[in-house]
Amino acid sequence: MVKQMELYKLTAHESMDLLAKKEVTSQELTRAVIGRIETVDKQVESYITNTFDYAMETAKAVDEKIAKGEALAPLEGVPMAIKDNICTKDITTTCASKMLENFVPPYDAFVAKRVKAAGAPMLGKLNMDEFAMGSSTENSYFKKTKNPYDLTRVPGGSSGGSAAAVSADLAMYTLGSDTGGSIRQPASFCGVVGLKPTYGLVSRFGLVAFASSLDQIGPLTKDVTDAALVLNLIAGHDEMDSTSLNVPETDYTAGLCEDVTGLRIGVPEEYLGEGIDEDVKKRILEAIKLYESLGATVKYFKMSMSQYALPAYYIISSAEASSNLARYDGVKYGFRAEGFEDLLDMYKKTRSEGFGSEVKRRIMLGTYALSSGYYDAYYKKAQQVRTIIKNDFDQAFAKYDVILTPTSPITSFKIGEKTTDPMQMYLADICTVSINIAGLPAISLPCGFDKNNLPVGLQLIGDSFAEKTILKAAYAYEKYAGFSGVRPSL
Repeated sequence: MVKQMELYKLTAHESMDLLAKKEVTSQELTRAVIGRIETVDKQVESYITNTFDYAMETAKAVDEKIAKGEALAPLEGVPMAIKDNICTKDITTTCASKMLENFVPPYDAFVAKRVKAAGAPMLGKLNMDEFAMGSSTENSYFKKTKNPYDLTRVPGGSSGGSAAAVSADLAMYTLGSDTGGSIRQPASFCGVVGLKPTYGLVSRFGLVAFASSLDQIGPLTKDVTDAALVLNLIAGHDEMDSTSLNVPETDYTAGLCEDVTGLRIGVPEEYLGEGIDEDVKKRILEAIKLYESLGATVKYFKMSMSQYALPAYYIISSAEASSNLARYDGVKYGFRAEGFEDLLDMYKKTRSEGFGSEVKRRIMLGTYALSSGYYDAYYKKAQQVRTIIKNDFDQAFAKYDVILTPTSPITSFKIGEKTTDPMQMYLADICTVSINIAGLPAISLPCGFDKNNLPVGLQLIGDSFAEKTILKAAYAYEKYAGFSGVRPSL
């Protein structure tokens, strides 16, 4: 029996086992995590909104079900939390912005419905970069989330609150969104597992749009088994999302095993070259050696178009952001400025006061890229590069089952270190953006630490709908590498 005070340390699947054996109640689990949040989140600052009463009500209903001898669904009764750009009915969804500070959605996102239907006690909404634009969670209107491994450093972004909450045991698992690495990069910085599914596998209905052709919801978890379990819960076709794909239902936990004999792993040389921190490179090379010792074959190859991924990503994402964020004009909902002279003045003041500097930067960049005379030179060109990058991946997956890279070229940096230089901040996404451009699945998992005892992330990329392949490869590494149970000492 796990001690009451240590219940928050459990993984989701460990919690499920204890609930099934009636060794613990959902209320005990939920109470333990709430106690942990009340003690530790003052330092980490991962939550924007807490919904503790709702979580305890859900947990009570689950316990009543257990008392009647009814079987629980997977993840039922396991406390979790959601990034604050995923709509939750009657619960504030702010996108960490002044613009939506008081916005209460009248409906649930597809994934929020799935979580509620599964009977998961939802603890609250998590901090992020405003409108998911950023790599450090320093762009939030409300607070700066800290990295649980070092409170003077960033947790990554934009799903920094989601990653920090899992790392600091402030939720059993969380949901985040990934537009150019926003699940995987913070997972890497905070030493947890982050999975970005194939584009269209998880519905985007109810996800406040940043860049619609790149955005994807996914899980952040304490280990790979939990990532597979959460993907089982949230994957599925949704008629409310025109980009949702109708693919056969899959049990992503079924393929988890330690045998990777014959697995063909490709390593792009460009991802271990200039700009990659030496400690990061060492940990990745150690991971490659471990895979070889387990019977996988590893080959290095060139992905020459990867150098164009970052500029293409920032043009496409900013153009789509410019279009998506046009709806925030002070007319229908959200923030409205005061003291305006006429309609145009209201638009101008509302958007000037309601958006932060990074959001404004990307709206201006995107509007410029879409403007008359520049559309062909920038946006159209970026979309052409996108096709070439996808073709590069297609050719690679004809030879390899999995592509292995670092998740981030660096480990977590100090708060404030890169805020004055947007280009340096954007370079933190250099290993992740090409996956969103190609719409592919990828997972980040811990693969050791640098000289400052900060986590390093290993990224495994799969072909479209090859989640089972990357989860199996990640599971085998996790079992033999021994980093999954390591947590910061908070």
